[in-house]
Amino acid sequence: MLEIITKEHPILRGISSAVAVADILKPETQKIIENMRIAVQSQDDGVALAAPQIGISLRMFVIAPRVFEETPSEQLDERSDPALPLRKSKNEHFVYINPEITKLSKRRAWVDEGCLSVRWLYGKVSRASKASVRAYDENGKQFERGASGLLAQIFQHEIDHLNGILFIDNARDIVDIPPQKANQ
Repeated sequence: MLEIITKEHPILRGISSAVAVADILKPETQKIIENMRIAVQSQDDGVALAAPQIGISLRMFVIAPRVFEETPSEQLDERSDPALPLRKSKNEHFVYINPEITKLSKRRAWVDEGCLSVRWLYGKVSRASKASVRAYDENGKQFERGASGLLAQIFQHEIDHLNGILFIDNARDIVDIPPQKANQ
């Protein structure tokens, strides 16, 4: 199992480097994507993971398929690329390489948030209710996806990781809820 690094590690505070588009299909990049998939799937509560969380300072993140089991497809913005499936197959992850937020709604909400690199702290973070992101997929194809709700929150959280920001930097009402407390 891959180690997910924690908040004390300096790589989480750096700004990640862009991936050269020509490098996306290279075996080294594809291996990083696979490692991110494995790492996020290894965590029962993991919904997404950025490359810095496994010690790689590159502008990439993956979203686990479990997000789409619980996220209604109407949270995907109609402006999204129509060629993109609303859902991938049960075991397939969405991959975002060199993601850029292209639009954020003015409407914001305080939402509950946690992080695989900041175990077991949870807090409320002000996030835009809707977000659009432009990125490349694992095949080097550029796309744009808009979303609301949980998916918009994930876009913002993961891109924060790529910019050296942890959710606790902007959170309020932070509480520590270790697994044994969660099950009581």
